[in-house]
Amino acid sequence: MSDEVKRIKVIDSHTAGEPTRVVVEGLPEFAGTPEAWRDFLRDHHDGLRTAVACEPRGHEAMVGAYLFPPTQSDCVAGVVFFNNVGYLHGCLHGTIGVTVTLAHLGRLSAGENKIETPTGVVTVCPPEDGWVTVENVRSYRHAAAVPVEVPGWGTVQGDVAWGGNWFYLIEADDTIEVAFKNLDQLTDFTCAVRDALETNGITGADGGEIDHIEVFGPPADNSADSKNFVLCPGREYDRSPCGTGTSAKLACLHADGKLMPGQTWRQAGILDTVFEGSVAEASEGGVIPTVKGRAFVTGESELLVHPKDPFADGIVYSRA
Repeated sequence: MSDEVKRIKVIDSHTAGEPTRVVVEGLPEFAGTPEAWRDFLRDHHDGLRTAVACEPRGHEAMVGAYLFPPTQSDCVAGVVFFNNVGYLHGCLHGTIGVTVTLAHLGRLSAGENKIETPTGVVTVCPPEDGWVTVENVRSYRHAAAVPVEVPGWGTVQGDVAWGGNWFYLIEADDTIEVAFKNLDQLTDFTCAVRDALETNGITGADGGEIDHIEVFGPPADNSADSKNFVLCPGREYDRSPCGTGTSAKLACLHADGKLMPGQTWRQAGILDTVFEGSVAEASEGGVIPTVKGRAFVTGESELLVHPKDPFADGIVYSRA
C-alpha cells in the first residue's frame, strides 16, 4: 500500500436499527467548538464526510459522527453529525451511538457525562444493557397546525417544531398507514411535503430549513403510544424512532397539554423499535426532553482512501 493512503478509524453501531459511524481517528489537525469544527470540515475537508458516509464505503442511510476533544472542561467529548448530503444540527440516535462507542473505548465515567454538539451540550449516562438516556437541548413548537398545499396530495396540515433539527409533524389520515409495507408511499409523500414547504417559504424560526418530515399514527401494539415515519435529509427514512423527532413530538404534546412533566411517552419507529421520552419544562419556554434508546456496537474498522481511487471521496450526488 502507498504511504499516501489515508486511514480513517471508525466504530459502527446501530440505535434501534439506525446506523451511526463514529470517526475516532483520521481527522485533520484542528481545535475548536463543534460549530467551528463543522464549518472547518465543511469548507476544507468535505471529501472526508462523503468518503465515510457515501458509497462505496458507506450507504445512503449512514449517519456519521466526528469525535474530537471538547472545549468545555466538564464535557467528555465534542461531536459533529453528518450524513450522505451534509451536516446535521443535532442527532439523538447518533448521540446514543456515540455514547455506546465512548463506553466501548472506556471513555465514560459513572453517572452523568456531557457531550458538546453544534446545538448545545447534551447529557448522557453510561449504557445499561445497551440502553442510553440522553437529556437533549431545549425543544419547542414554533407553529401549530400549519397548512401547506402539496401537489398530488392536497392540503396537508402539520406542526413546525424544533427538537435539535427542524420538523414538520403530520398526523396520518386514512390515506396512508404508517407501516413498513408503505415505505415507498410514505417516502414519496414526505418528499412532496418537504418540497412544498420550501416552495411556499414555510420555515422554522429565523428561516431555519425544515429538513425532517415526520408522519405519526397509531402504534402496532401496546408497547408504544405512537408510531412514526421520519424522512431525513438525503431522502432516506430513519430506521429508529428518531431522537430529535421524538423531542419535537414531546414538545408538541406538552404544548397541547397532552404530556405532563415526568410523564413517559413511548415512541415507536417504522421498525417498531421504541424510544422512551419525557420532558421537564424549560424556563425560557418549551421543554427539556429526555430520550432513552438502545444501541449496540457492530464493528470496528479502518477505512482506506487511496489517492488514485476515482471514488476516493465516495460516490457523490445530491438527493436532499
